[in-house]
Amino acid sequence: MAREQLSPEEVVMGEEVNNVRLITLNRPRQLNVISSKVVYLVAQFLEKWEKDDDAELIIFKGAGRAFCAGGDLKMFYEGRSDDSCLEVVYRMYWLCYHIHTYKKTAVALAHGIVMGGGGAMVVPLKFSVVTEKTVFALPEAGVGLHTDCSFSYILSRLPGHLGEYLALTGARLNGKEMVAAGLATHFVPSDRLHELEQRLVSLDSGDAPTVRAVIEEFSLDVRPEEESILNKLSTIDKCFCGESVEEIIKLFEAEASIEGNGWIAPVLKGLKRSSPTGLKIILRSIREGRKQSLPECLKKEFRLTMNILRSVISGDVYEGIRAISIDKDNAPKWNPPTLKEVSDENIDRIFKPFSAELELPIPSDEEESCRWDGKYENSVYSKAKETQ
Repeated sequence: MAREQLSPEEVVMGEEVNNVRLITLNRPRQLNVISSKVVYLVAQFLEKWEKDDDAELIIFKGAGRAFCAGGDLKMFYEGRSDDSCLEVVYRMYWLCYHIHTYKKTAVALAHGIVMGGGGAMVVPLKFSVVTEKTVFALPEAGVGLHTDCSFSYILSRLPGHLGEYLALTGARLNGKEMVAAGLATHFVPSDRLHELEQRLVSLDSGDAPTVRAVIEEFSLDVRPEEESILNKLSTIDKCFCGESVEEIIKLFEAEASIEGNGWIAPVLKGLKRSSPTGLKIILRSIREGRKQSLPECLKKEFRLTMNILRSVISGDVYEGIRAISIDKDNAPKWNPPTLKEVSDENIDRIFKPFSAELELPIPSDEEESCRWDGKYENSVYSKAKETQ
């Protein structure tokens, strides 16, 4: 079997094996975080292979113990004074759009950490395989960012108010929970993942039903463990339906006092430690996302990211990165420090559309652009609700 490795020493490795193409995120010591070069190389491979008639199946994977731990926070911190990181934002949003609308069959083998922007290379794909070692989270609120990379679109289409919960709290899901929530399609034990990859490569085809059949040979039917957050969705829906972050916290505090709800206290503590500005931006973005198409969500998120990195209303993102990744004191000093001090007028400012020439120039045709249709419709959770 012909196997050509295109970039053996790059941060992204590309391989061509007959009609199969493999993308390996290759920064294992940095948990495969997304740098400007990573975005550039992944986009190059995808664009090249989409036009290549011999390329039928694309496989994404990560080297080491992580699939991808999200964006390279230090890159943003170091580029804060000269706007050098803004071009990668533009490229990343185009990459997100391209992944959602990709014309070839694609499979993610998402073993290990899948966080933030890393999830944008997993959730939208036709097939996303996770293992018992997969950990998914959207921790942006804790660093003063917002839920980006198309997740205001994805999360707003999860059942009930699970999307708001995941975005505001940064709560982690394991592989079984990702499948149950509809954020992944298949659960495969980690000790069989390499064998699955070999079978997919030897399959040498991008025929979706055939690819699905092969993955299902290795996958297990799963349900969340008894203590899973997915078994607490009635409480989540009751609290995270609140009109504001303040109301959500108040409702969550009330539920915390009820016997059997001991799981709420640590979640609530983390929620209160996050950036007040970031929390308000996130809630509004997801609520808007419920009524927006994928292109509308990406354009909105692009605006938000640009305005946050430019510190239009707050420098919280750089303070959050400092506290977590630079000084590592885990004690960010948010500005403003309380939810009450974050004005609606300021939030309105960073949601305001750019002039036409500055907007993210992606197509607005919903039929062409919306490929992620909400996997939860076929999830364990959805099927369970139908029988209730």
